Amino acid sequence: MSIIKLLLKEIEQDAQITRNLLIIVPNNKYNWQPHPKSMTIMQLTNHIAELPGWISMAITTNGLDFAANPYESTAADTTADVLEIFENTYADGRAHLQTANEADLEKPWVLRSGEHVLADMTKYETVRIAIAQTIHHRAQLGVYLRLLNIPIPGSYGPSADELEEMKHYA
Repeated sequence: MSIIKLLLKEIEQDAQITRNLLIIVPNNKYNWQPHPKSMTIMQLTNHIAELPGWISMAITTNGLDFAANPYESTAADTTADVLEIFENTYADGRAHLQTANEADLEKPWVLRSGEHVLADMTKYETVRIAIAQTIHHRAQLGVYLRLLNIPIPGSYGPSADELEEMKHYA
């Protein structure tokens, strides 16, 4: 199986896991944060929703310079709006990955802020980092929701909430 097909399968599976978590965020909790140094739920969910866009960026550019292109996060503060952003960036990332070939993924991609190089990697590595960042921040969101006593869905197997529910049917 080609690396493109493997990456497509991975992002498709993870997109559903991400949807399952984003969809349960209550609209009245978007300003909540567990600690002053932590992101708010709005910042975290918007970041998660934007991350599939890095797949498109990896495929279509040779890098990103924060000095020339300062990051401006979206500020969606409802679950419906966050899901719309996620679906759009996911569809775009998936479409760009489908048109890529393995030679494209071997090309260099550089993240910088002016002359300061933050990361020098291949386009493949950039795609993998986008996937890993989604998984990482999705796990953070799961902790946020747990702290708010909101039952969370499983990711790669049943969650503690789902296991508890299963006991009632056994």
